[in-house]
Amino acid sequence: MRYHLEFNEDSSRNETAFEETRMTTRLNTLLIFVALSGHAFAQHDPGRNAVRLLAEDQFDEAIELVGKEPRKQNSPISESDRCFVLAMIACRQGDLDEAFDLVQQAINQGLPMERLLAGPREFLEPLASHPPYIEWIASKKKRLLHGPMLGSITDTSAKFWVRTADELNVDVVVQTVSETKEFKGTGQTSKASDFTTTISVSGLSPDTQYQYEVLIDGQNVCPSAKFRTFPQQGNPCRVKIAFGGGAGFTPQYESMWKTLKSRDVNAMLLLGDNVYVDDPTHSGTWHYCYYRRQSQPDWRRLVASVGVFSIYDDHDFAENDCVPGPHVEKPEWKREVWNTFTQNWVNPAYGNGVEQPGCWYDFYIGDIHFIMLDGRYYRDLKGGSMLGPVQKKWLQETLKSSTGKFKVLASPVPFSPGVKPGSKDTWDGFPSERESIFAFIEEHQINGVILMAADRHRSDMRRIPRPNGYALYEVMSSRLTNVHTHNLLQDAKGSEFIIGYNDQCSFGQMEFDTTSEDPFVAFTIVNIDNQPIESRTLKLSELTCPISSP
Repeated sequence: MRYHLEFNEDSSRNETAFEETRMTTRLNTLLIFVALSGHAFAQHDPGRNAVRLLAEDQFDEAIELVGKEPRKQNSPISESDRCFVLAMIACRQGDLDEAFDLVQQAINQGLPMERLLAGPREFLEPLASHPPYIEWIASKKKRLLHGPMLGSITDTSAKFWVRTADELNVDVVVQTVSETKEFKGTGQTSKASDFTTTISVSGLSPDTQYQYEVLIDGQNVCPSAKFRTFPQQGNPCRVKIAFGGGAGFTPQYESMWKTLKSRDVNAMLLLGDNVYVDDPTHSGTWHYCYYRRQSQPDWRRLVASVGVFSIYDDHDFAENDCVPGPHVEKPEWKREVWNTFTQNWVNPAYGNGVEQPGCWYDFYIGDIHFIMLDGRYYRDLKGGSMLGPVQKKWLQETLKSSTGKFKVLASPVPFSPGVKPGSKDTWDGFPSERESIFAFIEEHQINGVILMAADRHRSDMRRIPRPNGYALYEVMSSRLTNVHTHNLLQDAKGSEFIIGYNDQCSFGQMEFDTTSEDPFVAFTIVNIDNQPIESRTLKLSELTCPISSP
């Protein structure tokens, strides 16, 4: 089979074919308009969208889609990815010679070999029995496909996530930089976990630099990397973290991960829309999106040395502005989406685990407390709750018992009123629950709360006046790699604009110093070119409840 892309006009004059041995034509003049079965394809990702169509056996539509000229707000598809998607289509249609030819073209044009070896296996499995492919791939196999990804760092431990090509035993060996002490952890990847495992190493010392290796059968399978444990929990500290969301796969902006690595941060918080799957019902789409990012070299170098803490939002969990409802098992795809999330990140916890799935958890860096929220799994507009009763109770107990000087309350969507006019997707859709959280902070005299969020494709800082307590400040950033941009809102009703930026991709950086007499945090917007744009500092004394009169 040969794949043809046709103009809407006279196909006899305007037919363009992919040649059997070459696919270098960019096809930038195509004028194809495809009906996409009513799907709302957010982030306009042609590769991801074509894979979704492929999963539904809409082969012609998928072929047409990867040949379309990208619109201004599109995430363009690379030539290597175009060949890769077409190879999956050919494989699904049983044309293994064509699939093999396209796979070779994809690799020759720069597709990481890890993409091919990882899959999606549900689309590429027939190639594994194709003799020419078997002979070709024999010398190209790798045992470690993705990772290591560092996460769940504490003052005395760390976890390391990996994906392998087969079910394998994996060791992580951690050493002090002077190599005087060695610590080891072991894990086993499995087909049931999509060939991933998370390996824990404990017994480490606080605020100490370590180096580590990943071993399979005693052989080092990746470059060694370094990381630093967190300061001792409860102790004053100076730390720097980066945060953001809105990380659709956009080839021209994937250099963001190199910029982030250069900032030498203690941790990176990803607050949702991290991979833009936008398809809760097809595992092939999930795998395509996760494998694409996890195979990206700059991403791999970043997460090997910077601890990652993540939560999901609508585009990771289901589709744009989704309201999945209050039930654990309804819709029926919920648990599988959650399982996939747990298999691809390395968080300290995932809600209350299998009995009460979610992505909420908390952790400390020194005496700074980070509280991460799940804004999707139990979202119920009719019931007036974004969190659900179990998570809300946990949040209240966590806030009340917190010993952090600063408490960073991280939500996938903004708390600040008016930042998404006319929408109920932010906390504006749940005003009573938002007010109950703010009132709880005031009632229990909880000082040092800072709000953090993503969702809006820009970076900004806002102030929420409070009649009975200190004003709450919210820092937001959600354009790590997205093409699409949201306007700055300087006159939103209910919250005050302080600083903002949307000219380029950016992230938020927060530098905490709790060793000073009046502890403070500096929020800085940094763009993809590693340029600090604007900064503001908050002191703990500004985030202190007024003393009630006797």
